[in-house]
Formats: sequence, structure tokens, C-alpha cells
Amino acid sequence: MKSSLAIVRSTLLELECEPLNMLITLSALALATFAGALHYHQFGEVDRMAREAGLSAILVPGVIMAVLSSVRVFAREMESLTMHMALSHSISRSKFLVSKFFGVAAAHAIFFLAVWANSLVAVNGSLIGAANANGDIARVWGPSLAWGVAAIASPLVIGAAANRFLRWRFTRTVTLSALAISLAGVCYRFNAPLALRHLACAIPILPATWAFAAIAMSLATRLKPGAATSCTFAIAALSLPLLGAHYIPDAFSAAAKTPCAAYFILAFVSPVLICAAALTAGCHLLNNKDLQ
Repeated sequence: MKSSLAIVRSTLLELECEPLNMLITLSALALATFAGALHYHQFGEVDRMAREAGLSAILVPGVIMAVLSSVRVFAREMESLTMHMALSHSISRSKFLVSKFFGVAAAHAIFFLAVWANSLVAVNGSLIGAANANGDIARVWGPSLAWGVAAIASPLVIGAAANRFLRWRFTRTVTLSALAISLAGVCYRFNAPLALRHLACAIPILPATWAFAAIAMSLATRLKPGAATSCTFAIAALSLPLLGAHYIPDAFSAAAKTPCAAYFILAFVSPVLICAAALTAGCHLLNNKDLQ
């Protein structure tokens, strides 16, 4: 167990220090923040743009990040022969693969929390702005928009200062600062029913994303990084109709009824089964692979 946790921690630290993951996270935060501010008409619900953009920012960049991370961390272990050193200790190939997957899932969970929180700030700001519009065009509430922007810009300043004076890793500091600032923004004029609806609609995206990460890692055991990435993205593109069951922005509206518990169970069961099947196949491929 200790060896598995050590691999999970090292994978998480490696991905937190990955510049590409930092850029994907900041891009997703920007989408979640600014999309709602572009809603300059009175047709439909005032928070519709913000909530759909927020869930899209969780889904699409999240899948890209999870797939690229899965392929990169495994290919890097193979190329640097780090995996050979790990396997020389009391850890099996299967345990090594599964531990790397959980490290990727942990890194994606940080991304998920940061973007979810910033999206909630944007949606709440849209509703507050509409309530204060007094018949004018509804705009995102200024303090909410400012906090969303702060979650994008401030981490860069904090990361640069921490790297210069404290020798902290820039990318890791930026990622964790973005998470902290985004979560702090949720506390401003906190709306508990809104937060619960938002979380209920965002949660089904998690297992779907992890399923693609498991597929990518399984393919990376035998294919080159570019081929594994391309195949996984092709599978993701073909799965778009099925992702509609996990991307449910309409259930986020105040008039809609939050999906029942059975829905969440089914939304988790199928991706978990896919994860298990993909990781089982990956373990079999890795166990039969010549590492010399």
C-alpha cells in the first residue's frame, strides 16, 4: 500500500508541475469566467450561458488534460527507465499501472474543483446581476466577475513571487493558488441550493473523464504517445452522443428537477466499468510486454 501511495503522490506532483496542465486549467477558468459575461440579451434564462460554458469548461479541457496526462506520465516512465527501478522493488506491473492512473485522477480532481468553483462564481454572478438589473440588460455582477478574473491572473503573480523568493515550483503554485482562489470565491454571497444543483450536474462528468484516461493509459502500454493520444481522442469523438448523459446543463436551471439518485448511480456505473475493463486490459498488455 505504501508503495502504491508513493506512486500516486509522485504522479500527482509531476502533473501539478506540468506547464501544459497549468495552461489548460487557466484556459478552462477563462472560459468559465468570461462566457457568462458575453450574455447581453434578455432571451431565455440569464444564467444559461454561464452554466453551459462552465460545464463545457469542465468536460472538454478536462478530457484533454486527463488523456494527455495519462499518456505522458506513462511514456515518460518508459523512456526514462524509471518504471524499471520501481518494478525492481516489491511492486507488480499491474499495481504500478493502476497507481499511475489514480495519480492522474487525483490531478484531474484538482482541475475539476477549480473550474467547478469558478463556474459557480460566474453563474451566481449572472443571477445577482439579473436581480440588480432593474429592467436593463442583465450583466454579470461586477464583484463576481472580478473574483473570476482574479482566479486566473492572481495565481500567475503568486507563482512568480513564490518561485523568486521561496523557490517554490511555479506551475504547482499557480495551479494550487487557482484552486484556492476559486474555492474562496464561492463564499461570496453563497447560494447553497445553487451550489448543490451545480455540483450535482458537474459530478457525472468526473467518471466519464476518468474512463478516457484509463483507455489512454492502457493504449500507452503498447503504442507510441502520439498514436495512443490520437486513438483515445478518436474514441472520445465517437463517444460524444453518449456523453450527453453526463453533460446535463439543463438540469442545472432553477426550474429543473435535480436528477434522482438512480441517475447518478447509472452515470457512475458505466464509466467505472469502462475504467476497470481498460485498466485490466492495460495490466495484461504491460505484464506481457518485454521491458528490456
